[in-house]
Parts: sequence; structure tokens; C-alpha cells
Amino acid sequence: MAEKLTAKAKIQQQLKQFVPEGFEEMIADLLFSAHVQFKIVRPRNTKLGDYRPAHAGKPHRITVNGNLNTYSFLITTVHEFAHLNTYLEFGRSVSPHGNEWKNHYRKLLIPVLDKKILPKDIETALINSLVNTKASSCADIPLMRVLKNYDQQNETHVFLENIPKHTHFLLQGKEFIKGELRRKRFLCEEVSTKKKYLIHTLAEVIPIFD
Repeated sequence: MAEKLTAKAKIQQQLKQFVPEGFEEMIADLLFSAHVQFKIVRPRNTKLGDYRPAHAGKPHRITVNGNLNTYSFLITTVHEFAHLNTYLEFGRSVSPHGNEWKNHYRKLLIPVLDKKILPKDIETALINSLVNTKASSCADIPLMRVLKNYDQQNETHVFLENIPKHTHFLLQGKEFIKGELRRKRFLCEEVSTKKKYLIHTLAEVIPIFD
């Protein structure tokens, strides 16, 4: 028991740089609640976190991008543990982001809110998200917009939604032209290839003005 407590204390110490103060123990408890491999990984452009079920003798695996601000890291981690808990209860027989996952996500999110130590704007956005839980924080535009306020600010970058239509911009070293809004993404054309891409409305881009 002492060894386990020591290990938990070590995990809490390691988590301090990634989660908001006051949530280290909660996340550590999640890590010890199931046989899961938890890894903080390099940034990925297509996702903030990922859950993979146990397979071929390997344990359940959760990865979270290490460049997230502490609030995004916390919510993404909760999101992925909701996937783990859903799988443990239902296996592969349910939709990845169906009602079963939404219920587990809400169960994990309520203790986060009950602590009453989140910034008020994030708390309000999370409460609103409980009414109609999205598949991810990226799909919940109001929540994502609030979370991005806590990113380290880059003065050369702006949200794609904040530049005019037909504006040229740079994203990941490539030049695009902003097009029509399609739900939560803009249909943009890459200048060099003329290929069309759906780019998230809150993608951080570098506008090119003549």
C-alpha cells in the first residue's frame, strides 16, 4: 500500500505542469482506477487526445498532447477516460460518442465542476456543454473558443473565423484561400495544388494581406 501511495504522489508531482492546480489528485486517481498506459505525447494536428482499448496483451492506452494549456489538458484527459470507462462497460457494442460515452463523460466532468476552482468562463462553458455534449471539445465551438483564451498568445496568428472570406493565409507552412463555411469548418483552397480542405473555424492561421 505504501508503495502505491508513493507512486501516486510521484504521478501527482509529474502532473503539476500539465493540469490546473488542485486537479492533480483527481487525474492521478483516474490513472490508478484502471490498468491503463497513459502517455503525454508530441502535438498532433488531427487530435488532442486518443484512446485505444487493450489488445494482444497490451493494456488500455490513452495519449494526450503535451502542448495543451492546463485546462484543455484536463478536459481532454477526462474525455479519453470517458472512452475507457465506456469500453469497460459496453465493449465495442456502442457508438464511440453515443449516449453511453456522453453519460460517462458527464459523470467524470461533474466532479471537476464541483471543485469550484475553474475560471468562471470555463466553468460556464462546461456547464453549457453538459446540456448537449459534443464528440469532443473541438466540436464544441463555444467551449473551444474559451479554452483557447488560455493558450500562450502568438501575436502573428489569428483564428480563421476572424479573417475575411477570400483572404490568403498560412497554415503549417502552406498557403490557402479562405472559402465558404461548412458547419464548423471553412472550405479552403490550397494555392499551390488547388485542392480543397475543410479547416476548423478556430484554426490559428497567419493572414496574408496585400
